[in-house]
Amino acid sequence: MKAVQVERVEASNTTANPAVNKGVSILDFILRIVAVIGTLASAIAMGTTNETLPFFTQFIQFRAQYSDLPSFTFFVIANSIVSVYLILSLFLSIYHIVRSESRVSRIALVFFDSASMALLTAGASAAAAIVYLAHKGNVRANWFAICQQFNTFCERISGALIGSFIAIVVFILLISMSAVAISRR
Repeated sequence: MKAVQVERVEASNTTANPAVNKGVSILDFILRIVAVIGTLASAIAMGTTNETLPFFTQFIQFRAQYSDLPSFTFFVIANSIVSVYLILSLFLSIYHIVRSESRVSRIALVFFDSASMALLTAGASAAAAIVYLAHKGNVRANWFAICQQFNTFCERISGALIGSFIAIVVFILLISMSAVAISRR
């Protein structure tokens, strides 16, 4: 009697899986688009950030560019690499919408999503440390806060960081959803 009931429960779970997996796949696609927008906008915002301030005369000027700091350069490169990966992974996400029962490709996505999230987190963390110093400075190290003078520069780099950290949260959701979708089978 119990064996018959267990078989009926398992049969009812397998009939619900395709619809749930298709919904997870559609949500996966939407979240990937959000992550593409976040990483691409962050790379563009940081990569085009510069500000020039005159000092006494027009001939002597102070300039702030993202390329002056290696952490910001790494941030732009990391966000660009992750953006390209996310654009390429959209095709696999579409494949999962069509064939929601595929498992091997989901495992591959979890692996590459984890590696991309690690790269994105490293780039955002390195840039966040410099942004903090730009806003607050460090008197002991003789680093002065530059955001009082370079307002536009600091606003853009802070906005780029926000977009990148949003993409990191989206990656956490993507990896969790993929892990749940894999474990449901």
